Amino acid sequence: MTIDPYSHTPVYVQLADLIRARIESGELTPGAPLGSELQLSQEHGIGRDAVRMAIALLRSEGLVKTSRPTGTRVRQVPQRRQVEVPPGGSVIARMPSGRERRVMQLDEGVPVLEIRDAKGDIEVMAGDEVELTRPPD
Repeated sequence: MTIDPYSHTPVYVQLADLIRARIESGELTPGAPLGSELQLSQEHGIGRDAVRMAIALLRSEGLVKTSRPTGTRVRQVPQRRQVEVPPGGSVIARMPSGRERRVMQLDEGVPVLEIRDAKGDIEVMAGDEVELTRPPD
């Protein structure tokens, strides 16, 4: 798949789709670099602003992580642990506040789960680190 500048789909969305497909196929593995904005811009024949927007879109989906010393890399999928939803409990998925993101050291695009027990006590957990289970009947 190549970028079609005449398509009704914006070029940054096309680039994000290309990179997402490479990640989902396993061609780009966790920790793999995407390349610099300049490299991606030259490789796909699009402007650096479009590359920046594509990376921002992928970051918001939690697929990539950008940091100063290492650049943009495919995000590592954390090990998941099983958490049982207590009888009479409930779960709400939402995006974290800025403070929660900093305290929990969450990457952009990662939701949190509010797990509420029957007494109303709430525990907030990173959504990508939890596999919810129900108690056996």
